[in-house]
Order: sequence, then C-alpha cells, then structure tokens
Amino acid sequence: MVARSIASLSLSFGLVSIPVRLYSATESSSEVRFNMLAPDGSRVKQQYVSESTGNVVERSSMQKGYQFEKDRYVVFTGDELKALEEGASHVVEIVSFVPEKSVDPLFYDRAYFIAPDKRGGKSYSLLQRALTETGRCALAKWAYKGKTRIVQVRAAEDGMVFQQLLFADEVRSLKDLDIEHTSVSDSELKLAVQIIEQGAEDTYDASAYEDEEKKRILAAIDAKIAGKQIVASAEPEAAGGGEVIDLMEALRASLSTTNGKAKPAAKRKVAAKAAEEVEEVTVPKARKPAVRAPKVHAGAPAKVARARK
Repeated sequence: MVARSIASLSLSFGLVSIPVRLYSATESSSEVRFNMLAPDGSRVKQQYVSESTGNVVERSSMQKGYQFEKDRYVVFTGDELKALEEGASHVVEIVSFVPEKSVDPLFYDRAYFIAPDKRGGKSYSLLQRALTETGRCALAKWAYKGKTRIVQVRAAEDGMVFQQLLFADEVRSLKDLDIEHTSVSDSELKLAVQIIEQGAEDTYDASAYEDEEKKRILAAIDAKIAGKQIVASAEPEAAGGGEVIDLMEALRASLSTTNGKAKPAAKRKVAAKAAEEVEEVTVPKARKPAVRAPKVHAGAPAKVARARK
C-alpha cells in the first residue's frame, strides 16, 4: 500500500530550507479489538452521565474545566482554549546538533519518517550525509496540533527519521525507585558475561519476533468462526518465591542449557512452525486443567476469513 503523507514541512537547516513530507513510521491498527455488545448481540454506545443528577449529558452541551481544588473547577470556553494553543507552523527549526547516542531512548515518543518534497532532494541528501558523517542528530522545535514539541532528526540507511521526544517532566527517573545495588564477585560476573556472549547477535532483527498473543487470539477467532471448540490450556505453575538459590549454580546451569542449542530467534521460528501444525487452538485459562477438544472430522466446516483483524 502506498504511504500517505500527513503533513508538508520545511526543515530549517542554517540558511537552507529543506521541503519535506511527513509520514507515520508505525502502524496503530495492529491490536485486535473486541466490540462491547448487549445480550441481544447489538453494539452498545458510550454515554456521559452527570454525577449530581444522573442524567445523560450530550457532548454538545459539555464544557472543559480544570480542577484546582477538590470539586472546584475553572471553566474555559472553546475560544479561550484555542487561544492558548500554539499556532501550527510548517517550519521545523533546527536548534542544535548533538551526538546521536546522547539522546536516551527513554525520551523517544512517536516516530515518523521524512522524505524530500519537490526540489528538496539534494538538500535532504546533504543533511542525511552530514549527520551520518558526524555521528550527530539534529534537535528541532515543531509546532503541531496546538503544542510545541521537541523532535530528533536522525539519519538512517534509507532516509531520515523524525523522532518526537518527550519533555523532561514526562520521563521518570530510576533514582526514584531507590534500587539497592549489591556487590558481585569476579567469578559471577565472568559467568554472566559468558552467557551474554553465547546469546549475542550482531543486529536486532525485528522480523525474528512476532506478537504471539495476537496470533493466538486471531487463531481462536478463526476457530470460533469455523465452529471448532477452543481448548483451554492449563497455565504453568510459578516457581515458589521463597526458594533460595545459589547464584553461581544457576549461572553454570544456564551455560549448560545454552551450549549447543539454537539461538532464541531460531528456536522461536521452530516453535512457531510446530504450533501451526497443531489442529486444536489453545488459549490460556487459569485454575482449570486442560481439556482436549474432539477431533475435527473431514466434514467439518472449512476455515473462513475474518471480517476484520
């Protein structure tokens, strides 16, 4: 499917203005959604009810208020809220260049792609090459949907990524957790490093991983449509939380179980292939033993396509 741009922007690079088009980098429709239905099978709709009267309040008569004390609000009209918004601008102003690795991924919010617009190819390629050469990324200000946002523009192999960043007050700190740091011995560290090296891969291959829960849910939906019985699998028992283990023995055991074994990505692919060959569909269900479904005979209804995923 051809990608559709969501905005036309002008990336300000010194005295150079680069016309670009903005595209979503992620897909938001991957989640399996279920509809809320009434007992008769019809869809239900959400309504807002007044806490004081219990009456349904129509959206057209609602107003927005900020709670400054308990049960006390200051109300803003639509025009007043609009006046508070930052005016949208198609100009994205680069304010600095920093080492790309200096931006902690914790600050990453929504990701976009940018591609050159008409007559922007050369200046786009110039900035992409310059960022790659210096190992830096650009930080820029972007006024969008009533808010000023900070974005990171970084070079990728096939173009540039337009990464929306969170502000400092939107990211929590690990220091708030008061984590206890204990000492480890050199021998323990050596074994842990060996385990890491045995499972090390040079790159992250996103295609080696898949949403197993989504796949299981969609398989259950297909089984329902085809009239099959869904098998409820027993959940594995969790290990006792009070058990004391020897760290060194656990590390050695980890090494012995990984020696000569396939890497995690390969094992996942083998497991996935094996799962596809199983006729029954399994879904986890707590506190009940597994029940085997009756075998489906040759005359069973064929699998039909889902209306939506």
